[in-house]
Amino acid sequence: MRIAILSRNPGLYSTKRLIEAVEQRGHEAVVLDTLHCYMNSSSAKPTVHYKGEEISPVDAVIPRIGASITFYGCAVLRQFEMMGVYPLNESVAITRARDKLRSTQLLSRKGVGIPITAFANKPDDIKDMIKMVGDAPVVIKLLEGTQGIGVVLAENEKAAESVIQAFMGLKSNILVQEFIKEAGGSDIRCLVIGDKVVAAMKRQGPEGEFRSNLHRGGTAELVKLTPQERKTAVSAAKIMGLNACGVDILRATRGPVVMEVNSSPGLQGIETATGKDVAGMMIEFIEKNAKPHRTRTKGKG
Repeated sequence: MRIAILSRNPGLYSTKRLIEAVEQRGHEAVVLDTLHCYMNSSSAKPTVHYKGEEISPVDAVIPRIGASITFYGCAVLRQFEMMGVYPLNESVAITRARDKLRSTQLLSRKGVGIPITAFANKPDDIKDMIKMVGDAPVVIKLLEGTQGIGVVLAENEKAAESVIQAFMGLKSNILVQEFIKEAGGSDIRCLVIGDKVVAAMKRQGPEGEFRSNLHRGGTAELVKLTPQERKTAVSAAKIMGLNACGVDILRATRGPVVMEVNSSPGLQGIETATGKDVAGMMIEFIEKNAKPHRTRTKGKG
């Protein structure tokens, strides 16, 4: 098989591991800088061009699309889908997961555990928003944030009001969520491929830090999941429509709650903590499922 990897940086650990896994399983890897791809949308023959040439046919595409280029990256991926190329994750699913509000609403509709979440537009809604999620402390998130950036813990109501007013003053879209105190600054990253959790790790933030992202100095260790946690992670991935993703779960007293579903999870932390060949599992999934014009969402939002 000839497998394209959409990645802005071939030197990243995750990209390098995917290249290795593709080649180790006897396939050809083609790395494409997403922003250097350009497209010809034609009903006769849609094509993708790269650095002055039409890209030779590929059998599958693995999107590693960063949050900052979601719109263009998904447009490129959608073009490959129009050409009948099998995507590990589909453009509609990635767009769905990247929208924190939309993904929260979809998970809520299906009964998956999530933190109590409020969303509003006008500053005169602030006091009621804070009450809706159970009063301070509360977590305030930028809808466009990633890797823990744009996430603030407001310890009291006054601080929460000030932060919310500041974000709204900048015309930023935010969510206000309940703070799961019992999680103790830790979360669980479940790596889901297909219909099962193939690897899981517990991430612990440094002392005094409520965010557990490894990019922010967090540490990772092996963790044993409960059946309910496994079911929650798989359900969240399925609701988003993602074939391969990271589902971040907090252990709350009422059961597991999903914080985020990541369509391009980093591989270094999870492979190091678990010793599992997650990249190889992704390629194995493609081998079993890649067929021309095989998509699940069929363009549905």
